[in-house]
Amino acid sequence: MKIGLQIPNFTWPGGPAQIAKTLADIARAAEDAGFYSVWLMDHFFQISMVGPPDHDMLEGYTGLGYLAAITSKVKLGTMVTGVIYRYPGILVKTVTTLDVLSGGRAYLGIGAAWNEAEARGLGTPFPAIGVRFELLEEALQIAKQMWSPNNGRYQGKHNQLHETLCSPQPLSTPHPPILIAGGGEKKTLRLVAQYGDACNVYGPLETVRAKLDVLKAHCDGLGRDYSSIEKTTLGTVDVQPGKMSASSVVAQCKALAELGVQHAIFNLPNVHELKPLDIFAKEIIPAVAAF
Repeated sequence: MKIGLQIPNFTWPGGPAQIAKTLADIARAAEDAGFYSVWLMDHFFQISMVGPPDHDMLEGYTGLGYLAAITSKVKLGTMVTGVIYRYPGILVKTVTTLDVLSGGRAYLGIGAAWNEAEARGLGTPFPAIGVRFELLEEALQIAKQMWSPNNGRYQGKHNQLHETLCSPQPLSTPHPPILIAGGGEKKTLRLVAQYGDACNVYGPLETVRAKLDVLKAHCDGLGRDYSSIEKTTLGTVDVQPGKMSASSVVAQCKALAELGVQHAIFNLPNVHELKPLDIFAKEIIPAVAAF
């Protein structure tokens, strides 16, 4: 099993003047610890599950570009980009740039978007959920076309691209993995089966099992090899005295691996202290490598 680190919070000691140094320290320590991937949220206001909206929040792709320059091994992606935030052709170009400059380490993490308050706050259109899923499917089709030899037109219901040129092409082959996040059983998981290279689901073990069963059913219906899709999860672990032990995290990872999860992504509330990363390096990542 591979272990990833999500960094959803930037409100750290020292304030904005220390964000760059703290983020660099975290990313380098995570890479040294053996984390497979590092993820930033693609939000502009802090989300309620993490903190108040006015807490510090970095723009995701600028942040990932910074991480690309100061790391050399970890995969990099957003967990995940809301499809409404960027024109799809520009998004694909942005992820391609990240992939090229990082030496082939980018993921395209994408979803249908959910944060209406954030979108309204910054003036981003926030259409109905059905339209957002139409936009998501078109964005996935555009990514596939731009990362192919086909530089021709794309004519969708919502997007019309006259020339889908993307030069340079990504270094990742055949392209950066497309991770589609969410557990919607009728639409999201069907899109994973049709277009995705990876899924991301979260929740109790029973929920993860149920979502993966639905994904497999979609794959069977579309003739897609279920085993070709990377199964990832997202969760929070607080490894410190009085909270969670390393052994409990290992047990959690083992249970996920038994469901077929290959890549467990965690956020660590006190990651800026770096000690949790040291615990992962010594007690968790080596233990789960065989799962």
